[in-house]
Amino acid sequence: MFASTARLALWYMFGVAVGVSALLGSAYLFTQRAMEKQVDLVIDTEIESLREDYRGGGLKRLISVLDQRDDDWGRLGAAYMLVDRQGAPLGGNLSVWPKSFTTNGRWLEFDITAVEQGHAVDHPVRAGVVTLDGNRLLVGTDVSERRRFARRMRETTYWGMGLTGAFMVLTAWWFSRRVAARVRAVAQACESIISGDLSRRLPIENNADEFDQLAGTVNGMLDRIEQQTAAVRVTFNSAAHDLRAPLQRVRGRLENALLSAKAGDATDVALHAVLEDLERVQRTLAVLLQIAQAEGGGAGMPPERVDLTRMAHELGELYAPEAQSRKLSLRVIADDDANVSGHQQLLAQLLTNLLENSIKYVPAGGTVELAVKKERGEVNVSITDNGPGIPTRSHAAMLLPFRRLDRDAALPGSGLGLSLVAAVVRLHHGRLELRELSPGLCVSCSFAAADPGV
Repeated sequence: MFASTARLALWYMFGVAVGVSALLGSAYLFTQRAMEKQVDLVIDTEIESLREDYRGGGLKRLISVLDQRDDDWGRLGAAYMLVDRQGAPLGGNLSVWPKSFTTNGRWLEFDITAVEQGHAVDHPVRAGVVTLDGNRLLVGTDVSERRRFARRMRETTYWGMGLTGAFMVLTAWWFSRRVAARVRAVAQACESIISGDLSRRLPIENNADEFDQLAGTVNGMLDRIEQQTAAVRVTFNSAAHDLRAPLQRVRGRLENALLSAKAGDATDVALHAVLEDLERVQRTLAVLLQIAQAEGGGAGMPPERVDLTRMAHELGELYAPEAQSRKLSLRVIADDDANVSGHQQLLAQLLTNLLENSIKYVPAGGTVELAVKKERGEVNVSITDNGPGIPTRSHAAMLLPFRRLDRDAALPGSGLGLSLVAAVVRLHHGRLELRELSPGLCVSCSFAAADPGV
């Protein structure tokens, strides 16, 4: 499939090539037609001159004039012949009437063989024939030189068309490569920006063309976005880190207070309720920090080779007791060497969130399956269960922060699990898909497989 730049270049090349070819072809045809008219005019003029001689002196005068022009063939390439009603020659520099000829309207075209430098050479002749009181007069001229000129001009026209086409092909190739390179550079910059590198800018070549104008405008917008994002990120991170210590101190004091509280009394119950709420706040804060880390490009951490096969088996063993306590069947199916390049901590949190969601929402007796498959250069991680699932119409909404279904309002949770999953998938340039199974849900995440040589 051609890129749009290649298609544009090809259409431009085709249009210019057709225009130049039409121009050269028209010039050739008009020139050829002009030469033919010139030949026809010369023949008509000579015929009219001979008619005047015939009118002034009769047949004898005409024969005398033709005899005087006996050597005109060698000098001018002119051919004459006068025959009577029976076809007997009366005058002219041709020995016999042409036996083999073609007609082109009122004109005859035939060849005359002449000896030149010891070799027989055919000369094409174009002639007109008129009748004078039953006698036939043929007047023609040698058109070999004009035909050679027309042939050279035709060859020149073909060469012009070919060179024009070749030049346009090279121009189209250069234009396509240049535009494609600039678009590719813009696309790479955009991919880096999407990955979280807000300091990246679109390239500018200082050509003052449309690409530079667009890049300048977009870079100005990116500068503004970076400033606002940096301000929000600094505010969020500062608030999150500043809250950690007070929340931890509050938790420590509550736990110390529980040691002195009498079990079962109102104070003990209230302290336990406050601790549960505090723990929920701390978990929400931790997830928000993880989402911010994923949306920020992994906080500057370089990607590493992550073995998702091993990670899936380890997490399956870790959550097997909880699944068993809830009377759930947890299965792990993983292909060997399912490696990706990414951030191990965030990928582990992705699998953890998906497993916790399934274990939390699938009723007793249900099944949860964690599968890791490697196919066609990709690693696919999927969590499939036969729980209540999520309606298809709500799939997009569930990927946003703090979104929960009405039926799950009574269950613990903050609605950040799938939002974190979506952020981690975006960070790793993967694909996230939710499929309703009726009953159940399948959450599938696809990532590019790591290079085997890395």
